[in-house]
Amino acid sequence: MTKPSNPSLPMEYSDEVAAAKARGAPIVALESTIITHGMPYPGNLDMARSVETIIREQGAVPATIAVIHGTLHIGLDDAKLEALAKTEEAMKLSRADLAFAIAERRTGATTVAATMIAAARAGIGVFATGGIGGVHRGAELSFDISADLDELARTNVIVVCAGAKAILDIPKTLEVLETRGVPVVTYDSETFPAFWSRDSGLKSPLMLNSPAAIANFQRMREQLGVDGGMLVANPVPEESEIVREEMEIYITRALDNAASDGISGKAVTPYLLDNLFHMTEGRSLETNIALVENNARLAAEIAVALAAK
Repeated sequence: MTKPSNPSLPMEYSDEVAAAKARGAPIVALESTIITHGMPYPGNLDMARSVETIIREQGAVPATIAVIHGTLHIGLDDAKLEALAKTEEAMKLSRADLAFAIAERRTGATTVAATMIAAARAGIGVFATGGIGGVHRGAELSFDISADLDELARTNVIVVCAGAKAILDIPKTLEVLETRGVPVVTYDSETFPAFWSRDSGLKSPLMLNSPAAIANFQRMREQLGVDGGMLVANPVPEESEIVREEMEIYITRALDNAASDGISGKAVTPYLLDNLFHMTEGRSLETNIALVENNARLAAEIAVALAAK
């Protein structure tokens, strides 16, 4: 394990990531809440290993990010990855509490926002996830809006996802991203995806059809001095999708259940995902795994293209 040059921040690189940084190899950051809060053991470990393998097969190096006993880890060896997959009490860390977990020597998994912060701090410019957070349905009353959106506006990391989670208000999420000046690029499709579904019914703001084109777009942003992230929406493979009309039925039921049970804040998303898993008899989880793997592949291709200057 390699520590960075700044001794005041307890941050460690895995040997694989440290070696990649030393030789200037492409690296892809990965979040860890999908491991601790997204699915149960051992399926979460199998998924994490599969995603890392896919990234390596594309010529990049995976860097799963997490806080373990107060140390920010940029990349996890297999033993740490398995230990995290078995952890039941990990905090769910965003911008507000990432530093708290480190200062209090806690263990926590990083959300999109926290992973972006850590990736940027480590000099990693590409990050693969499942779906971003956004504006929750009913946010005009609850004011429940994910910190992911502001993070995308301020932190210089490309985030590859399958769109905003379909449990959210996707039109309002896209409006906030536009207001914040975040470029939203859908990969090889003119319609913005809705996580489990390839089509949200909304036209994508921008469309590019190759990793090289995405890398070139990012270089032009850097030349202009434009700060902030880029959102790359990558539709789930057609053979793995659950169509939007079907998913909306399940989502409506799950949201009604959450309201009845008084679920709020950070507990909402895991609650809804668990409801949807049972309503779809496991299909939602299968689709979730397929889209994460698909995003990892594209993120690695973009990282390789960025490294080929």
